[in-house]
Amino acid sequence: MQTNGHERVIILDFGSQYTQLIARRIREAGVYCEILPFNTSIADLQSHKPRGLILSGGPSSVYDPNAPRVERKLIDQANCPVLGICYGLQLMAYELGGEVQPSKSREYGYSRLTIVEPDTRLFAGLPKELDVWLSHGDHVTRLPGGFVMTAKTDDAVNAFENRERNLYGVQFHPEVAHTPLGRQILRNFVFEICGCKGDWSPAAAIEEQVARIRETAGENDHVICGLSGGVDSSVAAALVHRAIGDRQTCIFVDNGVLREGEFETTLALLKQSLKLNIHGVDAGIRFLDALEGVVDPERKRKIIGATFIDVFEDEAKRIGDVRFLVQGTLYPDVIESVSVRGPSVTIKSHHNVGGLPEKMNLKLIEPLRELFKDEVRIIGRELGVPEEILSRHPFPGPGLAVRIIGDITEERLRIVRAADRILDEELRRGELYGSVWQAFAVLLPISTVGVMGDERTYERVVAIRAVTSVDGMTADWARLPQDILARVSSRIVSEVKGVNRVVYDISSKPPSTIEWE
Repeated sequence: MQTNGHERVIILDFGSQYTQLIARRIREAGVYCEILPFNTSIADLQSHKPRGLILSGGPSSVYDPNAPRVERKLIDQANCPVLGICYGLQLMAYELGGEVQPSKSREYGYSRLTIVEPDTRLFAGLPKELDVWLSHGDHVTRLPGGFVMTAKTDDAVNAFENRERNLYGVQFHPEVAHTPLGRQILRNFVFEICGCKGDWSPAAAIEEQVARIRETAGENDHVICGLSGGVDSSVAAALVHRAIGDRQTCIFVDNGVLREGEFETTLALLKQSLKLNIHGVDAGIRFLDALEGVVDPERKRKIIGATFIDVFEDEAKRIGDVRFLVQGTLYPDVIESVSVRGPSVTIKSHHNVGGLPEKMNLKLIEPLRELFKDEVRIIGRELGVPEEILSRHPFPGPGLAVRIIGDITEERLRIVRAADRILDEELRRGELYGSVWQAFAVLLPISTVGVMGDERTYERVVAIRAVTSVDGMTADWARLPQDILARVSSRIVSEVKGVNRVVYDISSKPPSTIEWE
């Protein structure tokens, strides 16, 4: 996303699982924040004209042979205030002549922080003691010249600064919910130290994207939009429609791995509510033939991604004079698919990012590529997208293909569709649908012994997954009431032929992902 004229804060990513969360916190404060790789050059950094620079955390030790480092003298030549978080603090200390050593034991979890420097602007307006969240194995044992300790946990340095050079560091993670006053610390950095005014919001970015789309598509070019009926693609379609109107044709594809009745009901809803130019394509057999016998989840995603593109290109030929494909790619899709912004490990590809073929006849328009899900919902409301669509739980592009562990068959699709429908019905009946981020059924590739009607059975296992989250980057398992879980389990076992056991997934992200594949 281009943010012409907006003040911005840059984060250099050293591989922390929380880097994107830092960006969200800064954006929530009304300041546009962008993530760049740790090895960004001084010249490239300065070209962004940042009002502030944040060095993220990361899993490395500064003494590791392949530890990520910034370009020499970047910290001094950033031309803006710098805040190091966790590994960022350690790197700052190391690069500027301090000393970092391994801790006797890794500090992970809550700790009590004591502020020892009352005049520090980073902790302005905060109590002298506060709860913070730690996750590190090294600690600073000697400060660089000109730095003072501003806060500590027990007797260890946990925050320092050099006010004259506008350099600050904290060992804890202010961006996570487990540091209750962390948002105020980040606000102090961007407003009190960096001097930002707060001139950005997702809604304000709409017209910028509209102008960018018009510039990209020109005055005559036609585009097609891969529409799934979910939040992301629907908002992307509405945004492009505002820019170029009926020069966009939305293609809603039945890929054979949608939920029960989804193709027909979603197609009708989108046509009625958004007034878009929509064309439905039944390509289920085409997708299922391509997926036959495929077990590896990455192959599933890439096959589905390539088949989507084939369908879109066929439709583009039918329409004629189409040069662009609109996709509802979000920031988390990009981060999880490709390590383009730092040393983070690729977790999985998404069909609309990592699953794209190398050669395509259509050029991409991805107006939401730098946004988080909650920001997309804000834009959707501004564009008039119905709440029925905006409040939907996320549904993966590869659909039920990544909720069936193993190869895809019509029988397995029948089972997971029926189980998913029952879960949805019970959540809505219990008025819990809106309180969870995502909930779905997963069909496991195992069978277990059971007893039905005094007879031994040996049938399939369904896992229920329900999580709470804000943006999908981190998530916790939902504490659903036991009576709801009991009804879901009872109904699935009694109503879905071929299932005799239901289990509930109580894993959080990280370390697990939300989807199983």
